[in-house]
Amino acid sequence: MIDPATLSIFVGAVMLLLLSPGPNMAFVISHGASYGWRGGVASGLGIGLADLILTALTAMGVTALVASWPPAFDLIRYAGVLYLLWLAFKALQKPSASGTSDVAQVPLKTLLIRAMLNSLLNPKALLFFMVFLPQFVNAQRGSIAVQLVLLGMVLTLVSGVFHTLLGVFGSTVSRRISSTSTFAKWQSLGLAAVLLLLAVRLALMTRPA
Repeated sequence: MIDPATLSIFVGAVMLLLLSPGPNMAFVISHGASYGWRGGVASGLGIGLADLILTALTAMGVTALVASWPPAFDLIRYAGVLYLLWLAFKALQKPSASGTSDVAQVPLKTLLIRAMLNSLLNPKALLFFMVFLPQFVNAQRGSIAVQLVLLGMVLTLVSGVFHTLLGVFGSTVSRRISSTSTFAKWQSLGLAAVLLLLAVRLALMTRPA
């Protein structure tokens, strides 16, 4: 249903966008470094799950409906800021008696949900799906909703693989520098710093004109 040439251009555009540093990239690398490769993979899968949800919402027209209501951008943005600040607070919790940080013991399911919510509570992600996917839809090639779903699934696949590999990369780097006794403390501080910076970035974000 989607022209192969159009699909190739779409995949290339997605890859170029993914290679640009962004909040999902920082989130996945920092969580891979703090929770190991399993945590990195869980974070990557969480972002993929968010992409699937946004794809479904876009195909149903929900993203356009939400974006058309001016307060929606700020409501989602402020919810995201509060969520990231809460995650930063959790990351700064006092290390346990065993010498390992409490954040290192978070279940993988929780990390997946955290990554999913981090992506969903970024209003630019909603606007991205609403604006980006329709550019590659051709009304003459069948159902627009079906084309949006197919494009979203391709985007999810590419994004999921990319972010999962980033999570594993973060874990690999972490293992190579984890020989110092104070590493667990700095690991938690580093994760909290990344989350705090993401919260500040989101707080300063303005709605595109």
